[in-house]
Amino acid sequence: MNADQPKVPAWVVGEFCGTFLLVFFGCGSVAAAALLGAQVGVFQVAIVWGLGIAVAIHLTGSLSGAHLNPAVTTAMAVWHGFPWKKVPGYMAVQMLGAMAASAVLYIIFSGSFTAYEAAHGIVRGAPGSEATAMIFGEYFPNPGGKPLPVAGASIISWSGACAVEVVGTAVLLLVIFCVTDERNRDRPAGYAPVIIGLTITLLISLLGPLTMACFNPARDLGPRLFSSLAGWGSVPFTANGDGWWTVYILAPIVGAVLGGGIYQMFFRPHYASAAD
Repeated sequence: MNADQPKVPAWVVGEFCGTFLLVFFGCGSVAAAALLGAQVGVFQVAIVWGLGIAVAIHLTGSLSGAHLNPAVTTAMAVWHGFPWKKVPGYMAVQMLGAMAASAVLYIIFSGSFTAYEAAHGIVRGAPGSEATAMIFGEYFPNPGGKPLPVAGASIISWSGACAVEVVGTAVLLLVIFCVTDERNRDRPAGYAPVIIGLTITLLISLLGPLTMACFNPARDLGPRLFSSLAGWGSVPFTANGDGWWTVYILAPIVGAVLGGGIYQMFFRPHYASAAD
């Protein structure tokens, strides 16, 4: 083997580091807002998420295609010919990147977690501790740093939460496919990561108060698993019943395939004919 040849495949570096940055910036903005009041309002959290995603895509796009999301990887396999044999590897590396970022954030904000829980009478691992577990995994309705309300279903039901994640992810994938299609004459060449990041900002601003706006199973499940291991125990997997996988894993994947299908059926043919 050539001594200069990379020992780690480029796609592994891209998907791990890209997903790490996505979660580090995104969940970090949630931590700073919920624990320290650093951001005011959902838009300030949303714009950090969007900028963080744009940075992650810029840094890793040439290495792995910057999927950074199992839903994106699935849609790419269904509609764009991405090899199915690579899908499990991409998803596994995305999960690892998300968990690694969660661990770093936990270390950085450890004192803030302790102080916030003490000030608000939150016992980590007990019912109601989703108030701080939300820094990592996602819940519906958005806890906003507090225990989920007893009447949470009156704000948004399980089916409503699924619909939010399906629609939000479908919009995201439609944008991704359209701004990266070379036949789209008006695509923002070189600025696709920024448009994708701004789309995330818009979606979080609109849908974040309902489901915390996931659209990414690795972004949710990786941090959720970490929070369970870090002291929150079963809470991340019981606070919303089976919503942890139906709303935050299954629904985004369904939405991604739907969004890719809308692009494939209605946008791609017209881009092709317009380019002739």
